[in-house]
This record gives sequence, structure tokens and C-alpha cells, in this order.
Amino acid sequence: MGKFAHDEIVPFKESDLNKKDQVADMFNTIAFKYDFLNRFLSAGIDISWRKKAIRELKSLQPKLVLDVATGTADVALLTHTLIHPEKIIGIDISDGMLAIGRQKIAKKKLNDIITLQNGDSANLPFENDSFHAITVAFGVRNFQLLDQGMREMLRVLKPGGKLVVLEFSKPTAPVISQFYHLYMNVITPSVGKLFSNNKAAYQYLNDSVQAF
Repeated sequence: MGKFAHDEIVPFKESDLNKKDQVADMFNTIAFKYDFLNRFLSAGIDISWRKKAIRELKSLQPKLVLDVATGTADVALLTHTLIHPEKIIGIDISDGMLAIGRQKIAKKKLNDIITLQNGDSANLPFENDSFHAITVAFGVRNFQLLDQGMREMLRVLKPGGKLVVLEFSKPTAPVISQFYHLYMNVITPSVGKLFSNNKAAYQYLNDSVQAF
């Protein structure tokens, strides 16, 4: 048994792979539709959530930012737009997601400012006290080792720096909660299957949110 309830939630229940490798495989298979489905399933609200999280760093004016679980680089790109750090590094365990992110960065001609690399939150390939700020959006649920991932982010964060974590939560108001559970349990996996041909990935989204 894992330390946290969500440790036991994996995308492919019959797989012998560990959680990290399953999550990487899952995102590799849905990378080509990930951005579209994010916008579609959230009606675009996910962008405002990301912007709100990034604005938590505005007063700090960080020069060097690390974006953990960067995926297709949405947060990295918005960070550049909103607070203009000198350098942004994004890491992720999914090469498929990183490939999409690099295309988006190249399209905006930001390769000198934003760089992406494969990396694991449990073993960040950076020196102590490297970054003025660290962001992670909708990623900590996917950490195989949550405690280790948090320790690693704090290790590479400079003294006086700031870590911003954006993650799903469950509504408590009865009517909203009922709609939310219907949406996450039925609509999200079905739409995910329709557009990405991978219902398991979007069922995992619901299951991991419920357990987190």
C-alpha cells in the first residue's frame, strides 16, 4: 500500500509497470489531443486557473523558473507572457507531451528563453538552490513519490523563493458536487474516449482527483 490514497490509483490497472511509467505511457498516447481536450472539457477555464497560479509569482519577479510536470508547456508559455522571467525550464516524464511543447515554443520563437527536458520530480537534475520560483500544475497527483517530489522541489528552490502548486479539488456544495461527480465520472471519460481513443486516461483523471 502507498502512503497516500492516490498512490494506488494508476491509469492501467492490469499493467505490471509502476505508476510513473504508466503515467508516462498514458500521456504519450494522448499528447496529440491533450491541449484540445483540456480546452474542451474545461470550456477554457483551465487557462484562467493557470494564469491565476502564475500571478502568485508576480510580486517576486523571478528570473529563473522551473515548471515541473510541464506537459505541453502551457504554464511555461503563460509564465513568459505574464511575468517575463529571464529563463524557464520545464521538465516532464512524457516525451510525447514534451514534443508538443517544443513545437509550441518554437512557433513563438522562445527557444532561447524556454527549454524543456525529460525529468522525474523525485530526482530533479539540478543543484540545490537553483530556482527563484517553481510551478507545478495538475501534476502532483501523478507523482509516484509525492513526499520525495515535494522535497526535491524545495531542495532546488532558492531561499526566499516560491513554490506554486495548482491542483484539482472536490466541491462541497451539494448541487455543484452532484454535477461535478456526473461530469467527472461519466462525461469526461466518454469525451476522452471519443476524441483520444483512450477512455482509461480520462477515467484515471477522475479516479486520481477523487483519491487525492
